[in-house]
Amino acid sequence: MAQIAVRPATQARWPDVERVLDQRGAVKGCWCMFFRSEPQAWRSHSGEENRLALGRLVEKGAAPGLLAYRDGVPVGWVSVAPREQFPRLDRSPISPRFDAQPVWALVCLYVPRPFRGAGVARALVRGAVAYARQRGAEIVEAYPVDDTLGPVSADHAYHGLVTLLRAERFEEVARRTARRPLMRLRLGAE
Repeated sequence: MAQIAVRPATQARWPDVERVLDQRGAVKGCWCMFFRSEPQAWRSHSGEENRLALGRLVEKGAAPGLLAYRDGVPVGWVSVAPREQFPRLDRSPISPRFDAQPVWALVCLYVPRPFRGAGVARALVRGAVAYARQRGAEIVEAYPVDDTLGPVSADHAYHGLVTLLRAERFEEVARRTARRPLMRLRLGAE
């Protein structure tokens, strides 16, 4: 099996971002902007507007996500950043702040259908954790769907799955709805 490399989304990699997120099934034109947008702005935006907004973040030098590559081919996407970059999290009944500790939030995990079931999502989670750690994060937080309670549709799997995050040492710290726990990984020196 080929090695999976995870790299920040940069201007040079923008065509790869488009290749991954512009696929049918890529969360309906979200372009990973849902959690970054205010509700009124989100309701009025189209997929193209979201693509342009994400592109502007990349142009400014922000790395709004990471790409997974297998044999040089982009095969997945994950978004992780300081929680403050995702204002919508505080408005959700699932993800209000748990406490005052500074956290990085893992809000989006997408693997196109042809690459699913081959370890890409696991590599993306590991890459996101490593990226956050390198930038001084002490806690990474996620808001997955609990797949131990039954099947999860592809439309909802972008939140991540409990079994995947548990396997990567995330622990549940709160559960505000039946299927959506808040999970955290404390990043100690390793």
